[in-house]
Amino acid sequence: MKRFIEGQARSQSILLPECLDDFVDTDNPVRVIDAVVDELDLGQLGFDSVEPELTGQPAYHSFVLLKIYIYGYLNRIQSSRRLEREAQRNMELMWLVGRLAPDFKTIANFRKDNGKAIRNVCRQFIVVCRKLNLLSQAVVSQAVVAIDGRACDTSPRVIEFPIDGLKALKNRHTSPRHLGV
Repeated sequence: MKRFIEGQARSQSILLPECLDDFVDTDNPVRVIDAVVDELDLGQLGFDSVEPELTGQPAYHSFVLLKIYIYGYLNRIQSSRRLEREAQRNMELMWLVGRLAPDFKTIANFRKDNGKAIRNVCRQFIVVCRKLNLLSQAVVSQAVVAIDGRACDTSPRVIEFPIDGLKALKNRHTSPRHLGV
């Protein structure tokens, strides 16, 4: 075996760097998610369970679950079960939530119980990222899907819209005629 590259032993005590920060570049989008969500007033935006209960098992903070939710939509991961798996194995998501790994039911209940508040956060998230010039038009077009949960046409023809046209694009995809109401 002298002619092959050899890996490290799996029983080695430190296989990975000790600090999760070493895995996340300074320009990684998860840092934006972290910074924006940490600055939000979740109680004012309408989230349930912002204050911890005095009795019972401690719950995950809404900040943690919101970060997982936004990460999932920016990376096209909608399933609660897939988000649970990603929180256990994805280094970016481990960094984002401090190695917490809520189960799929907790993520699904958070989504179900806070739908309106999540939509408000997604709108604010896009506005903040747009002000900081952090999103390309292609990413902003994909983010429209995260705002209202509906698929929209993100072909190159639509991506060429100016950013000011996003409101019209969103209105077009959420009009009563388009939704079949």
